[in-house]
Parts: sequence; C-alpha cells; structure tokens
Amino acid sequence: MKLPHTFVEKMNALLQEEAPRFFASYEREKVNGLRFNPLKIDRDTFLALVPFTLAPVPFCPTGFYYETDDQPGKHPYHAAGLYYIQEPSAMFVAETLQPSHGEKVLDLCAAPGGKTTQLAAMMNNTGFLLANEIHPKRVKALSENIERLGITNALVTNETPEKLAERFTGYFDKILVDAPCSGEGMFRKDEEAITYWSEEHVHQCAVKQQHILDCAYRMLKEGGILVYSTCTFSPEENEQTMEALLQKYEDLELVAIEKSAGIQPGRPEWTKTALTAIEKTARLWPHRLLGEGHFVAKLQKMGQTPKWKGKNATSNVTKQALREYRAFEKETLTITIEKTIYAFDQHLFALPDDCPSFAGLKVVRAGLHLGEQKKQRFEPNHALALALKKEEVVHSLELEDYTKYLRGETVETGGDRGWSVVTIDGYPLGWGKEVKGTLKNFYPKGLRI
Repeated sequence: MKLPHTFVEKMNALLQEEAPRFFASYEREKVNGLRFNPLKIDRDTFLALVPFTLAPVPFCPTGFYYETDDQPGKHPYHAAGLYYIQEPSAMFVAETLQPSHGEKVLDLCAAPGGKTTQLAAMMNNTGFLLANEIHPKRVKALSENIERLGITNALVTNETPEKLAERFTGYFDKILVDAPCSGEGMFRKDEEAITYWSEEHVHQCAVKQQHILDCAYRMLKEGGILVYSTCTFSPEENEQTMEALLQKYEDLELVAIEKSAGIQPGRPEWTKTALTAIEKTARLWPHRLLGEGHFVAKLQKMGQTPKWKGKNATSNVTKQALREYRAFEKETLTITIEKTIYAFDQHLFALPDDCPSFAGLKVVRAGLHLGEQKKQRFEPNHALALALKKEEVVHSLELEDYTKYLRGETVETGGDRGWSVVTIDGYPLGWGKEVKGTLKNFYPKGLRI
C-alpha cells in the first residue's frame, strides 16, 4: 500500500519508536466485523443459528469478527436484519455513549447507520432517536439500514446541524458526533481514502468539526453526555479539537473512558497546552488491536441550558385512513400498535415515543413506516414486516427456496390466506399476499437479488 509521503513523515514524528509497528499493520489484512441485532435475536440463538466462523470483539458485547470467506452480506439473515456488518473499532463508539431506555438521543452525522442501529438496540426501540445525515445520497442508505434492522424509535432527517440546533436547543440527553474527518484510520480498509488525504484536508476537517460540535453543544441539555469520534489519527482533529472545545465551553468536562483490550489513552503531548485530562479520551490503533484507527472522547455538560420550548408531534390522520389501517391491523396482526399515527400524503407512520414536532424539517423516515392507503384499502410497507416478530402476525410462511422470494418471483403455495409474512427460520423477510394458491411477492424491487 502506497501511503502519502507527508502522512508517513507525520506519523513517524508522532509515534517515533512505535512507528514501525504502526506501519507494519498496513501489511496485514483488514479484519471484518458484524454485530448481531438484539432487537430481533439474542446472543445464544444467534451463535447457534448462523453458519459463520465467529470470534468475539472484546470491546463490544454484540460484536464479532468473521472470516472473509463467510460473506454474511449475501446471506438471507442479513436481509432479515439479524445483524449489521460493521468495522470492529467503530463498534466502540456507541458502547461509549451507552444510551438508556426512554432517553432522547441524537446521532448528528449518522450515515450509513452502524452507530445509529447500535444505539437503537441499546434503547430497545424506546425513547426518541434522531438520526441525521446532511448528504442526500447517504441519508438513503441510513434510512434503509434503520428499516432492515426493525428500528421503530428513529426520526431520520436530512438537515444541517445549524437547522437542528435552532430547533432542539437543550433537548437531548445524549448526542453522538461521529464527525466527518480525513479518514486516516480507514486507509487499510478503503484505499480510496488515501487519494483524498492532504494536510490541507486535515485542517479543513478540523474547522468543520468545531462547527458541528458548536451545534451539538447547543442541543445538549444540562447533565447531558456528548460523545465525539473520528476515524483518523490526526491530533488536529482529535486531541486538539477536544482541547479547543474545552477552552471554548468551560461547562464541558471530559469523562474518563474505560480502556481495555489494547485501547489506548489520548496523548497530552499532542495538544497545544499539554492538557493532561486528554488521557481520558480513547485511541484505537490498528497495531494494538484487531480493528482500524479510531478516536473517541466523552464529555458531560455541567452548566445550565435553556429548557426546550418545542412541542410534540400530533396525529394528522383522517378518520377513514385510521379506520382502514386498524381494519388491516385487526385482520393481519396479533398486536395493536399503540403509537401516534402520522400521515405523509397516503403513507402512514407510527411515530417514536414523545416525538417532537418535525414541521419544516426534511424528514426521510418518521418512526415505523406502516404502509400506504390505496383505494379504500391499506397496503403494508416492508418496514412493518421487518419490525414484527413472527408471532405478531396472523399468517406466516416458511419457504424452502428463499432465492425465489428475494428475486421477487411469485410462489405457488396452494393457500388463500391474504397478507402473510415470509420468514426464514422464523424471522420475517417481508410481505407476500396469498390469493388463490399463489403468493404475490411484495419484496421491494430495489432490494431484490
């Protein structure tokens, strides 16, 4: 791998006698990781079910390393949302934030959704999770991953940090800023990142990070926790970014991050003021653990914040639309979804708990997409199937040949039971509608193999 000459000089100067070990890590193959999804499956069942060779990630209870030959992305369990494929070091970030059930949480730079889905699982789909991504193309991938993993407590937005800061001043219990960065920690995983690297890019990223953190600070309530992370080695974007933030906001304090399994402290000598408290931050180095490069800092806001003065969203669904949905629900499900129902044109969504008003924001997904009204009938959305358990649906169907279903083909079943969830080993893959012996396929066209 050909690394930029300036980068090599910089890392040699920073790491000194440790540099040879660091550069030797680039000669090793990258490791692969996945997290099982506790919203759908428990650890023991997962390990008994999946046909992969797995080893635990020591700093993430739901994380595992897998062998390259396993290719879990091509298995139907992936389509069923039983796990999320994620770089192992990245798993440590959400573990550091540790949101609780019922909290109000913001993932400010959320795409493609690895950390968002991890946070939602920790929250057990309760409370309110705002997952925001400023880039329109990347927010689509974020929304799709949230859907696949059966997440129901997330509002997905495509907004600027400034716009959100105006709306949500003092609102969130916990905020994650996985900041856009120079990507030095991903060189081994993604060689394309090397072509974008320059010292100028590093400094541009540092300026952008400070701006994003300013917005995050405004949205954090008194006593709230902010976790900042990057996938770069650059002190300018890590230790020095935290140093500048602490100098700017005297009511922010670093919280010590527990370090094990090769995770190292931040480096005071890489700050401008030899800030000893920076040792409370964490660095994940590819020559000290099985994973790529990451930096993680945890801060608490001690000062007073103006109380949030916004309102919660209220239902706007017509009586007829609600009646048609409830008729579908009664006939098709064994549960009642007790959430605020909201309509975007003909599409109905079940909003997260205590969902704030999102009027004027670019909303991509508002909680659980239930489905769409069509000519005095209700057609369920794929997201609803993936958010349900088999026992929560009246009719389900296990197929011997999943590839036919995943290709979007009709299947002869001999049944006539109407809406049914197609399952793999009891885990929903999507909807089908049995009519006169044939299962009409409702697996989304954009997901078909």
